[in-house]
Amino acid sequence: MSEENNKIDYNKLGFKSGLEIHQQLDTKKLFCNCLSVLRQDSPDFIIKRKLHAVAGESGEVDTAVKHEAEKNKEFIYQGYDTTCLVELDEVPPYEINQEALKIVLQIAVLLNARIFPITQIMRKTVIDGSNTSGFQRTVLIAHDGWIVTKSGRVGIQSICLEEDAARIVERKENQSIFKLDRLGIPLVEIATSPDITDPEQVKEVALYIGKILRSCKIKRGLGTIRQDINLSIRRGNRVEIKGFQDPSMMVETVNQEIQRQLNLVNNKKEVKAEVRNALADGKTEFLRPMPGADRMYPETDLPILKISRDLLNEVKKNLPRLKEDSEKDLKKQGLSDELIKLILEGYLDDFEVLLKVYSQEPQLVAKMLTIWRNELSTKLKKDIDEIESVLNIDILERMLIEVKKGNIDKNQIKPIFSDLMEGKKLEEVAKQEKKATVGLEEEIMNMIREKPNLSENAYMGLVMKEMKGKVNAGEVMGIIRKLMGK
Repeated sequence: MSEENNKIDYNKLGFKSGLEIHQQLDTKKLFCNCLSVLRQDSPDFIIKRKLHAVAGESGEVDTAVKHEAEKNKEFIYQGYDTTCLVELDEVPPYEINQEALKIVLQIAVLLNARIFPITQIMRKTVIDGSNTSGFQRTVLIAHDGWIVTKSGRVGIQSICLEEDAARIVERKENQSIFKLDRLGIPLVEIATSPDITDPEQVKEVALYIGKILRSCKIKRGLGTIRQDINLSIRRGNRVEIKGFQDPSMMVETVNQEIQRQLNLVNNKKEVKAEVRNALADGKTEFLRPMPGADRMYPETDLPILKISRDLLNEVKKNLPRLKEDSEKDLKKQGLSDELIKLILEGYLDDFEVLLKVYSQEPQLVAKMLTIWRNELSTKLKKDIDEIESVLNIDILERMLIEVKKGNIDKNQIKPIFSDLMEGKKLEEVAKQEKKATVGLEEEIMNMIREKPNLSENAYMGLVMKEMKGKVNAGEVMGIIRKLMGK
């Protein structure tokens, strides 16, 4: 395929492309106060609904809605004790999440976009059953932004704040099953203008916008970002390709889609306006017809959204640093490339907080936040979210304060992590640690008295033999040097 790609004259083909990026924000849900937490346990209840096609404000029925309604599918929604009435579409939505709004405003500023001072929250018809209401709430926040790539400037057409859909569990011929835990998680939707002129630029734009997003408070991990590509060639209609988690597949998929469309054009067949799904081998498959223009209408349960000058000024004063700038600072701290990568995946704010408490060893702080908690997650076979909920930033801060005071040996942090996951309190563990340290110091003092004038290593050997290797070597050497006046 690569040799064929080199021969493609994208300009001659009239190739145009744009990106749509949907990224979850790391806040509570958008129109209720529920936590944005995915559940792995069995649901507490289920509800069943069906899709019915009705005319929009224009008097026309959306083509895609009609297509899906004709299937007469049943939609089953799995709910939990954390599912509220807003998610069930039984009560009106609450006021829009202000934290999520501020994050999207930050993204808009970083993308050089023009922010609307007054805007309308809209309902967008959803046809696959992934919203209990049959629509998705979305609000246009900004427009007319831009970024600069190697191949030229690419416009940012729109930036929206919207709610995520329910999470699919299983699709059957006449039935779809969803979990309601994901429904309502805030999303930023970024749509570029159709300024992208070749597949490599598609990938470049995706990576660039990804860097902007990662500098803000977003969720990380599989399923938290979805990227769609819109593309067309001369004599063809616009096709949307969905399902990109990783930009690395974009170039191959776009080139194969171009070849598919070229084959249709050369055989005098229509390139239909449709939505297609990206497959692992770079091919695409038909998903559904392209949605029409009749699926957007105002949200009547919420007022007009006003973005004040004061709010915008506050956002501009508190813009996050871009990844490249943070990376330079972390290198100055002496962190390895591995630790820098892990910190930049979502722990930068926590790292900076903990470093103010214990600036002596940035490597130690970084390992506590990333590697050691991940190791414990693997060892205990627990989700990382569960580990981090116990070993949270407050606990880590208190632990480092105790290390600084000398009440906890830094070499005992990992064992203490395990103790805390077993339900022990930090105060209890710190007392035991201090008692053990005092007892060990007395043992080593007695050895020095009994056998004076030995070397550090000699005393080390004696202690390790006496304790049968069940003590921390670094802690032992520290005590020996202290007692020997070194």
